[in-house]
Amino acid sequence: MRAGIVKKSKILIVGHADAIEMSLVRGLYRRGFSSVLSSTELSLNPLDGKALRAFMDRERPEFVILSSVRAGGIAANQAHGAEFMFENLQAQNNVIDFSYRVGVKKLLFLAASCVYPQDCPQPIKEEYFLTGTMEKISEPYSMAKAAGVVMCQAYFKQYGFPAISAVPATVYGPAPERDLEEAHVMGALIGKLRKAAKMGTRHVELWGSGKPRREFIFGDDLTEACLFLLERYHSPELINIGTGIDVEIGELAAVIASIVGYRGQITWDKTRPDGVMRKLLDSSRIKSLGWNAPTGLREGISATCEAGLEEQTFVVKRSLFNLP
Repeated sequence: MRAGIVKKSKILIVGHADAIEMSLVRGLYRRGFSSVLSSTELSLNPLDGKALRAFMDRERPEFVILSSVRAGGIAANQAHGAEFMFENLQAQNNVIDFSYRVGVKKLLFLAASCVYPQDCPQPIKEEYFLTGTMEKISEPYSMAKAAGVVMCQAYFKQYGFPAISAVPATVYGPAPERDLEEAHVMGALIGKLRKAAKMGTRHVELWGSGKPRREFIFGDDLTEACLFLLERYHSPELINIGTGIDVEIGELAAVIASIVGYRGQITWDKTRPDGVMRKLLDSSRIKSLGWNAPTGLREGISATCEAGLEEQTFVVKRSLFNLP
């Protein structure tokens, strides 16, 4: 088994019932881990420092995977920048500090590709972090995530606390979306096109030009990458988790349409922002350590659509994962 982490290790996942948290919980259970603590499933509020510290003192998790507690697509970033920044900063400060103080063996902080400058050379190398201006649309969220990376590095260097940071490509997988207009691009496309197919709609209008390119990683692959890093990565330096393959959003919409059976017309509202035109991570560092993402894009999208969780209540439950 993995050095330092075994099937009975107590693992705390802090997130907000998105594709990342749900994929991690489901993936860990399916791999035989018996003590997985989900902040959403436990109704644990990481913004409440007193409650979180009491929980950490009582439960003493051995490993922590810290994701976002508030996130979304372009529309959500435009509408809720203040909340995105405040809530993620507060949660990160609490979780990282308390993890250090209660003796967590290792913490993995999941940042996002928006921590890199908007005009990065492609593919994006880890050393580009904090070397330029971030995209204005998501700047509050991006700044919060960048602060989490720097905080982990500071605790690693000053206290010797093994807090590591990784930037995954855009994560997708079975997860409900509360508001398709504010969802991440993959969830929004699947939700809109699947609904259109079900209702027999002849025309769907999507945001932007369809020309930006994005890299995606299936949630189950992310779970394996997180376990891999908890075992083998022991550096405060940022590390990317990607597939090395990106796709034009227009092409992605066509793939999703074919999978969900939508045969109508797709048009693009070019008055809506595209965001950065390309985000492709250079994942040569993690690949050199021996990890590669095994799931192809079409295979992952098919698995996501078959689960049908976007229509379910936005709550993490074991029954939602078809787990015992």
